[in-house]
Amino acid sequence: MSKRIERGVMMQVFKFLMGIVLVQLITVVLFMLSPDSLDETALLRLIVPLFFISLMVAFWFSSLVENFKKDAVEKVKEGFLKERENLLVKAERAKTRVVKQAQKEIAKEAKVTHAKANFKVGAAFAGVLGIGALFVFAQMITVGLMVMTATGGAMGGYIWRGKRLENQNIKEIAVSKNFKVIETKKK
Repeated sequence: MSKRIERGVMMQVFKFLMGIVLVQLITVVLFMLSPDSLDETALLRLIVPLFFISLMVAFWFSSLVENFKKDAVEKVKEGFLKERENLLVKAERAKTRVVKQAQKEIAKEAKVTHAKANFKVGAAFAGVLGIGALFVFAQMITVGLMVMTATGGAMGGYIWRGKRLENQNIKEIAVSKNFKVIETKKK
């Protein structure tokens, strides 16, 4: 891109140089065409055309400068727009990355929490089954069988409810397109 800018600047310099050379050539031609003795009228005939030529070249240079400014401003704006677009793309990528990472962390924490809860519930059921087995060995067969049956029913209900909630969560995730990120402050 810098070569294009350098080429554009060189073209602008060339245009200004052409204007300067043109004014000098016209001045030399007018002096060659002027009479040898320069009285007031001859000097006036020489100065008036040079004044108008200088004025036209000044307007020409002014026009060149305005066009050059406009082109430069457009190039700068274009550069800013490209940089802004790049920043927006990078920000969107970073946002997506953060959302994915947050979802992974949430899933990991949920998995750990469910594992801990399942272990605690399993330990409680095992303890109650142990008490039921103790009753059976202690010759209290009816009470032991009732405790073990109730524990088995509770365990079956717990498993059934867990499967139902898991299926419901899978359906909610499949339906939901927008995920909310839960932000936590790390200490």
